[in-house]
Amino acid sequence: MSTERATRRERTRRRRSRAFLAGFAIVVAALAVVGLAGAAVTVAQGPRVTNVSVDPDAAVSAAGSRLIITTTQSLAKVTPTQVTVSPAAPFTVDTSGRSVGIRFTQPLWDDTSYTVTIDGVSGIGGGPTASVSQSFTTPALQAFVLQRGDGGDRILRTGLAGQDPEPIYTNAHIEDFRATAGHLVMSTLDDDKKSHLVVTDLDGGNVRELALPGDGTVTDLQSADRGDLIGYTYTDATVGTPGAREARLFTASLASAQSDAQPTMIQRSGGESRVDDWRFVPGTDSILMLTYDGALTLISPSGGDPVTLGNAVSIDGIARGTTTAIVERVEGPAAIDLATAKQVDLPPTDKALGQTNKMVPMSNGDTLRVLAVVDGFTVRSTTVNVVDTAGKATPVFSVDPKDILIQSCVSPSGRYAAFLVAPDAVSNPYDGYKLPMPTHLRTHVVALSGPEAGTEVGALAGFDISWCQTPPRA
Repeated sequence: MSTERATRRERTRRRRSRAFLAGFAIVVAALAVVGLAGAAVTVAQGPRVTNVSVDPDAAVSAAGSRLIITTTQSLAKVTPTQVTVSPAAPFTVDTSGRSVGIRFTQPLWDDTSYTVTIDGVSGIGGGPTASVSQSFTTPALQAFVLQRGDGGDRILRTGLAGQDPEPIYTNAHIEDFRATAGHLVMSTLDDDKKSHLVVTDLDGGNVRELALPGDGTVTDLQSADRGDLIGYTYTDATVGTPGAREARLFTASLASAQSDAQPTMIQRSGGESRVDDWRFVPGTDSILMLTYDGALTLISPSGGDPVTLGNAVSIDGIARGTTTAIVERVEGPAAIDLATAKQVDLPPTDKALGQTNKMVPMSNGDTLRVLAVVDGFTVRSTTVNVVDTAGKATPVFSVDPKDILIQSCVSPSGRYAAFLVAPDAVSNPYDGYKLPMPTHLRTHVVALSGPEAGTEVGALAGFDISWCQTPPRA
């Protein structure tokens, strides 16, 4: 009896096992059918968007921001002709796997809704195409300014109209400052007249101090267009004694958490290395140096032979997102393409508008020029004009003859310009800083493009607006 019962249990177990396997096979087959059907539907519909990545804040402050669109399929190469950006903005495009990236080669306008449309998107294996469209809105532009005062110096964050300025950092003596993508760096002076470089986050937090080459003075603080790289000229407190350094150029990274990391000295091999003027070259690791002997040299810290570019008196600037520099030579201003070392002619303006005092290069090829009408030793009028590549001048700002225009800067996108003015110059004494400035200053913000072109959109109580790539030179 027990043997018969065991035999029945074995037959039952075998039947259940066969039933389970049959059921499992049916389920697997059904899932395979569903999977194939889903894949067929996906292919039949063409690529569909599964994820979008964009940083609108970064897009208005620096060139090189990206919109990355990820889809359901590995994509065939997308060409620039398939892409439309509205409002128009320069871009490049690349395709990798299931993603397509749109890189904006210039900063975008602030407070603007952008739409990127890609037509004819197809999978790498062919099949139906799809049109992909994504929109995003950039934030209103803000800026940092320096405000000096008897109760201490302050870095303020403010909107363009100057409304509700927010104190970010305070120190008894701030000589200068710069803003990068993620940090503020302030050049301060202690009671012994020695410089310090203080770094904070953009909200003033995580205060730390950078190591300097020694006990001395920092001047001409600048920041690169991208990343967290800064540079400055440094002079030892013992200048004039054997071995002391004078006006030597150093660079340092703000991204490193190691505040004691030593800065890098930039030298011109085989010649004078004391620096009178200098600039970071956008999009490269190169530096344009003007040394005490008047030599203009392009130097790459990563190596390579320096490129000599003749003599110059000063460097007016390098347009953001380009390699076009404007320098002042003895015979007048000149534009140099730093990628080829070739000099490019600058179109003259109507002589009736006055003589050119200063130029600011713009990324679209235009220049912002300060034109003054002079009668003997008397300045009759000063205007700032946008001058196009044909020499046509459009006035955007005028300066009262009693005032002094100290500095002109263009916002990252080129949409605005900031004009630093010292009102009533005769009764406006300078302070006692190493970077001396008039006691009363006003930064006027003017629209250069769009329907508001030529209109002042705000006036800020302070100077050294964070758009500027160099400190003011009063």
